[in-house]
Amino acid sequence: MTMLRFPQHDRKKMEDIKLTQYSHGAGCGCKIAPHVLEEILKSDFAAPHNNKLIVGNSTKDDAAVYDIGNGQGLISTTDFFMPIVDDAADFGKIASANAISDVYAMGGKPLMAVAILGWPINKLSTELARKVIDGARSICAEAGIPLAGGHSIDSPEPIFGLAVTGIIDLKNLKQNDTAKEGDLLYLTKKIGVGILTTAEKKEKLREDHKGVAAQQMMLLNKVGEKFGSLNYVNAMTDVTGFGLLGHLIEMAEGAGLSAELDYSKVPLICDLSFYTSQMCVPDNSFRNWSGYDPKVSGITGDSLLTLCDPQTNGGLLVTISPAAKNEFEQLLAAEGLEEFAQPVGRMVMKEEKVVRII
Repeated sequence: MTMLRFPQHDRKKMEDIKLTQYSHGAGCGCKIAPHVLEEILKSDFAAPHNNKLIVGNSTKDDAAVYDIGNGQGLISTTDFFMPIVDDAADFGKIASANAISDVYAMGGKPLMAVAILGWPINKLSTELARKVIDGARSICAEAGIPLAGGHSIDSPEPIFGLAVTGIIDLKNLKQNDTAKEGDLLYLTKKIGVGILTTAEKKEKLREDHKGVAAQQMMLLNKVGEKFGSLNYVNAMTDVTGFGLLGHLIEMAEGAGLSAELDYSKVPLICDLSFYTSQMCVPDNSFRNWSGYDPKVSGITGDSLLTLCDPQTNGGLLVTISPAAKNEFEQLLAAEGLEEFAQPVGRMVMKEEKVVRII
């Protein structure tokens, strides 16, 4: 029997490998554009009714939720993508944090994860793949869950992610279509990682910005579990590949409302104009905008490029009852999120446009 041989790389060569050069997309920028996804998901198939399925395909939520009795729900989600950073361990960390975020975005607690790995074994070493898995293990440990198994294939491009199982008290379940008129909007992370990672891929990233996007993308959205227990939090989602604008549109349309977004209050990861002026912008930003154009008023050149920027493991987008403003902002400060303790907008009565940018 012929022994399967993997390519050998000496340490110097392995360290020189840039994973992003082996993928046509990056992170959540790989996601299919919202209007294209809607076409794919259209179906005449009548699925059998299951009254235990609390959240499924009928909504655009972050995860599925199944009633397991005793007032509890099982949360199930999966997320995977191609490299958004060059370092293999960081790729594993970011992809894992991003997948686990879907459970936090429902207000739940993650229980365990299994890995999804696609690896071009004739191009990249097994040692690099091992580093990806080790990165995933470290994030799962930080979330307090085991990486309990997984599945791998030989693929043309490197792919990694997790399928994550979580649990929630159903009374704490948060969805993205349950906002109320007058709710205040909060965002718990800065916008712009897609622009920074594109600049890095084009070798235009400034020295003082190196590692900034990666550090944010590796941060777990653990605070989402606490938000789930707050009865004044009316709706929640995480901001990923559709950008802040796309996820806000989903939130507003799902609730039958419109949203007013104060662009001056939207937290940006740095001065992004240095990069947008050089068109260091992910292709998916424009694919995103092609689906949003008819639904938005008040957009400008700068706000288009940032609000449509695909985020990877972005922040939680939360709506709260206005009466709880002080209490919620005090909680954000206590969680080390004081820089995000101000609303970026509000939900309003349905208007001609879904989102009005001011």
